[in-house]
Order: sequence, then structure tokens, then C-alpha cells
Amino acid sequence: MDETDEILQTGPTHSKYLNERSSMVSLDDVEDLDQKRHPGHRDQVRRRSEMVSSKKVCVVGAGVSGLACARELLREGHDVTVMEQSGGVGGQWLYDPRADGGDPLGAAGAHSSMYASVRLISPRELTGFSDFPFFPRDDGTGDSRRYPGHAEFLRYIRDFCDAFGLMDVVRLNTKVLRVGLAAPRAADDGDGIKRWTVSWSRHRGCDGEVVTTEEEVFDAVVVAVGQYTQPRLPTIRGMDKWSRRQLHSHSYRVPDSFHGEVVVIVGFRHSGVDIALELSKLAREVHVSVKSMEALTPAVSKAVARHSDLHLHLQIECLREDGQVTFADGSRVAADSIIYCTGYDCSFPFLDTGGLVTVDDSRVGPLYEHTFPPALAPSLSFVGLPRMVLVPRFYEAQARWVAQALSGWRPLPPSEEMARSAEEYHRAREAAGVPRRLSHALFFDMDYCDEFGAKHCGFPPVEGWKRDLLSLSLASASDGAVESYRDSYHDSDLVREGLRSEGWWPWLPDPQ
Repeated sequence: MDETDEILQTGPTHSKYLNERSSMVSLDDVEDLDQKRHPGHRDQVRRRSEMVSSKKVCVVGAGVSGLACARELLREGHDVTVMEQSGGVGGQWLYDPRADGGDPLGAAGAHSSMYASVRLISPRELTGFSDFPFFPRDDGTGDSRRYPGHAEFLRYIRDFCDAFGLMDVVRLNTKVLRVGLAAPRAADDGDGIKRWTVSWSRHRGCDGEVVTTEEEVFDAVVVAVGQYTQPRLPTIRGMDKWSRRQLHSHSYRVPDSFHGEVVVIVGFRHSGVDIALELSKLAREVHVSVKSMEALTPAVSKAVARHSDLHLHLQIECLREDGQVTFADGSRVAADSIIYCTGYDCSFPFLDTGGLVTVDDSRVGPLYEHTFPPALAPSLSFVGLPRMVLVPRFYEAQARWVAQALSGWRPLPPSEEMARSAEEYHRAREAAGVPRRLSHALFFDMDYCDEFGAKHCGFPPVEGWKRDLLSLSLASASDGAVESYRDSYHDSDLVREGLRSEGWWPWLPDPQ
């Protein structure tokens, strides 16, 4: 049996892995589950491996989207190399206690944006690969909560990586320096696909010292670096002269150093809410600057009302050198620290496409279906840009599409048609009032997500009970208690039946 055949036989590997974790899951159970979710997929892969073209592919990034790419590309019979700049897989979920690297606003030297108290914002039943459930461990170790902390999800990512042998194709401590078009091959040797030269450096994990710099030519490159490495900062008058501590949430890790301080938080979405509530327990005062009071969810408004030391203001008008912060509503406060929870910009400093792919206010384009740049497809693709989707499930579908497009199994439309489709998509979104920075936000449109998977790669639709669970969890996060919605939930009959039928019920703890 050659290496490709071993990779393609994923069912037994996954089954053995789950069997070792729980005596409640049998080999037959898991094989039936795999076949139900991906009917005929393994047989199709084996048949196609004998008739399609294998490509040498570089995947940039070994986070969730990069590992999804690695598995799907290997399944399709491609020669895969994953380059990851950090010392482990997991991407943003690889918690790094280092914070600012001397540059708290830009987070130089700190790759992950994870702070110590992060928990998932979606249930674990929805936060797993389609054929690799995110079950809790049954040996008493780990975090068995329905909305576990970041360490539990990182454990799951590593388990996924081990179960499918992905570490064999991952190069750690390898930073991609440049990706650019390679010189064309001789006409009689070429197949019409554009190739890429990837320059990279390998460094020591402990001190970052570069030990080698090399370059290599690939048939294709998949950019899977995520969305949370380049902090977005507001433009505030006096920001450059304000003499006290300023940092982006990218550099926030633990609350200890803010004890007794007056802290201003700019932005009040997921990280802003988490950090504000955490700091309210030990800071003297926490002031939150928001663009609009009307934009706050009922849950957030109620949380603010429950905390007397948490104060809401309209956005900051100016900062003064003496530490004064003036808000648009005319109020002022003398602050010790400002934390900007203002999100991230998409950034690919290593990618040189000669202007064929651009980034404008986090819109990467032009991209056909958030994945392929028409002028460079299929040899260049992006996986992991869409937001407000089921992760990693949607990235699996993207990755499978990329793998099949590269092998020739799923030919792409003509470049002109792809470009026209991308333009029409963004025009329709703009007409609907969607900001440019949310160009890749899909707002949990499950009909679109299911259609995407079915149309492009034969990916199975989301089960009905999971759709119902998604609706319930979104409603709970929006209307429930921000501090406790992750530990207080009420499942529908449909969800309970789904949990039972797929083996979740005995492992899932009761609400606390």
C-alpha cells in the first residue's frame, strides 16, 4: 500500500481514534456516520485518484482552515506542504502568553490574538469537522462544557491533525516571506496552469533566529492564514500624543495588570464584551466607547445595566496628553489605559500578484465565491476568509472545492464569468447596505452555505437539528445573559433527538 492509499483510508483511522476515546462508539457506528455524512465520498476519491492530475501544493498556515485544506488535498491525491510560522498547529487557537512584543498596538512578535479566558461562542456540536465530532474526552480530562475554553478546542485540532496524519506534511517554524508567480515552463512541458515561487525562512522556535532561507516552486498555493493577525485601529485625534497605556485586544492576555485602573474600551463586540466584563471585576472603572447605542444587542444592554462600574459612552472625540478622554457625548474621564477592541484587517504581506488581487477595507478581491481570484484560478486560492459561518465546516467545503478544481475533477467557469459573478455579488451586497469591511461575512445564511457545498464539491448539507441548534444559540447570545448564556441553554425536541442519534447525549453535560 502506498502513502496515498493510506491517506485515503480515513474511515478506519478516525474510527480507531474515536473508539480509543469512548467504549460507547463502535467501529461500525463511526463508519456508518462517515458514510451518512459523506455518501460515497471515499469511493469517489479512490476512483478519481487514478484519473485526475496531482499537483504540488503549498498551503500557507496550519490553523483550522489550513488543516482542512491539507486533508482535502491529500484525499484528492495532491502533493501537499503546509508552512506554519509558529511552533505548533492551531493558528489563532495556539495560545501564546506573550503579548505586545514592544508594540502593543501592532502586536509585533505575537501571532495569536487569543486571551486566556476565551471560550467558544458556538456550541461544540457546531464547532467541528463534518466527519470528526468535537466530543468531550470521557476520561475526566479536558473541558467538557458545551462551550469550552480555547485549550479544549486546540486539543481537538491537534487530535484531528493526528488522526489524519497531517503533521507529516506540516513544516513548523517556517515563515512564508514571498509568494509570486514563477517563470512559465517550456510550452511542450506545460499544462496551462500558473506556478508559484514560494520563499520561506525556517527559524528556531525559542529565539526566532533564522537558520535557513530557501525558495521552492509549486503548482498551486492556498492562502489559509486567517483573519486575526493585523489589528485594525481607529483614527482618533490626539491618539499619537496620549501618554498612557494603549493596546489592541490582540495584545490583551490577562486582566491582572489593570487592577485598580480606570480603563477605556473602544468597541463592544465579542472581545470587547468579554474583556469589559472581565476587567469590571478588578478595575476601578470600565468605560466603553461605542459608535451607536442602538447597535447594542438586548443581552449587552442588560449586562451593562447589571454592572454599576461599567459605563457606556458614544465614540471618543479626542485624547489629551494628560490622560483625559473626551467622548462625543461631551463626557470626560481620566483614564489609565485604553484597549482597542476594534477588529482586524485582512493582510497578506507575503503575497505578490502584481495587483491582480487587492485588499480594500478587508474585502479581498476579486474573488469568485470568496475563494478563487479569476485571473489566477485555480492555482491561487483563499480558504478561511468567510465570517459568520459554521467553522470549520464551511472551510472544509472550500478546501474540498479547491482540491477538486486543482485535480481537474471540478473545472471552474471561464475567468470572465467568475469575475462578473464576483462583481455582481458585491454590487448586490452594497445595494443591501452591507459595509465593505463585511464583504466576506455570510451572516449564517445556511441556505447559501449548503448551496455552496452542493454546487461546488458535493458537500453534504447541514443536518436539520444543527440548523435548529444554531438558531437557538444565536438567539441565546443575542437576548440572554452575556455572562451565562454559554452555561444555560434549552434545546428543542429536534436538537435533543439529533444529539441522541449521533452519540452526543451521554457526553454532553447538563446546563449549570
